[in-house]
Amino acid sequence: MRDKTNKLSLPAIGLPLCRPFFSPRVLMLVIAIGVTTGFPLLMQGFGYEYYISFGNRVMIYGLAATSLNLILGYGGMISFGHAAFVGIGAYVTGAFVVGHSVSALTAWPAAMLVAGLFALVVGAISLKTHGVYFIMITLAFAQMLYYIAVSLKNYGGEEGLSLAERPTLPFVDLSGDLSLYYVILATLCAIFYLVSRIIDSRFGRVLQGIRENEMRMRAIGYSVIRYKLAAFVIAGAIGGLSGALLATQNNFVNPSIMHWTKSGTLMIMVIIGGVGHRYGGLVGALVLLGLEDIIVNVKIDWLYQLYPNYAQHSMLGVGVALLVIVLYAPQGVAGLFGGKKQPDESSI
Repeated sequence: MRDKTNKLSLPAIGLPLCRPFFSPRVLMLVIAIGVTTGFPLLMQGFGYEYYISFGNRVMIYGLAATSLNLILGYGGMISFGHAAFVGIGAYVTGAFVVGHSVSALTAWPAAMLVAGLFALVVGAISLKTHGVYFIMITLAFAQMLYYIAVSLKNYGGEEGLSLAERPTLPFVDLSGDLSLYYVILATLCAIFYLVSRIIDSRFGRVLQGIRENEMRMRAIGYSVIRYKLAAFVIAGAIGGLSGALLATQNNFVNPSIMHWTKSGTLMIMVIIGGVGHRYGGLVGALVLLGLEDIIVNVKIDWLYQLYPNYAQHSMLGVGVALLVIVLYAPQGVAGLFGGKKQPDESSI
């Protein structure tokens, strides 16, 4: 007998498994927030206030290196003049502060604006070239700006410019390194969020596609120059912000901040941390500045016996560390904790 019972077959519905709240990424974020927020209080409690200022320097240089990593690691643009943007931000802040008190809400955005405009001019000229020509043009602009700063006698000339006081913020006293630490930390987190959104956006994926194959991206209709110029301007503005924070931290501005050797230092930070890694610039700044501090301020007995004046040649140790990283960790220190994220061509 035929079974007339109608059977309705329903498709299997796979319910997504609930992700654990404390995933490894969330756990690392919680640990990072706990360490960074508790570090200055711990140092102050033990009487090591110097390391609060050291932490400020690491975050500021990490911010500058991150801006360089945006164009170097994600855009494939090797710039040897990135310190010029840092110097512009520092000098704009110094010019605002000299002679009168000024709000950081005025000085710091102005530093970003002027540095971004200068990056627009430099990028519009240099991005018409490629390879070593691009490197030399960015280097030439930075050196030109360096010698202009040296000639500005009203702003200290070669001796630099001392700031009588730090910029002010509503409800925050920036005269102490502890309060400035948390302001810099909040700024760093905001910039990292912005850079992460840029990297993960369509703009960021197109930029990475240009890095991988510029001719192909141009052939399928993308305006390569516009994308690279936009990234160059964003990186310049962030570099200007780092310069403004550096001037605020040091209460001093000097033309040497724009010298090509400072651009080389930023590039070393990116290489040590990891070119094209999201946190490569910050990691590289921590490793480089930490290594310099250890060599200069910590007496290493066995090294002192071999070479008593080793503290006067800290860059020699940095060179050895850079050589080891390039040979055994070509993706940088950050690359040891995760692979480089490549652009998804289907999402471009």
